Amino acid sequence: MASRKQVQAAKRNIKKARRAASAKRTIANLPLETRRDLGRQAARARMRGGKPGHDYEDRTRQELYEVARKKGIPGRSKMGKWELIDAIRKAS
Repeated sequence: MASRKQVQAAKRNIKKARRAASAKRTIANLPLETRRDLGRQAARARMRGGKPGHDYEDRTRQELYEVARKKGIPGRSKMGKWELIDAIRKAS
């Protein structure tokens, strides 16, 4: 039989897990326009064979994020694809 302290800890863990699950943003919860754009980006990446494109517009958000990380652009984790492109061009 679990002690009172163990039961309380288990209840806290369950509440914490529920909060995390409800706050988690999945692709299904994104707006339709964003999902459509992600699909287009993925299709273009597949056409290139997974290699980064020459133009920033041809790259995926993840590839742009890596470029921004190397350039040390602040706030990059909260930026979308087009914001990353603008920030990278301003930093160059």
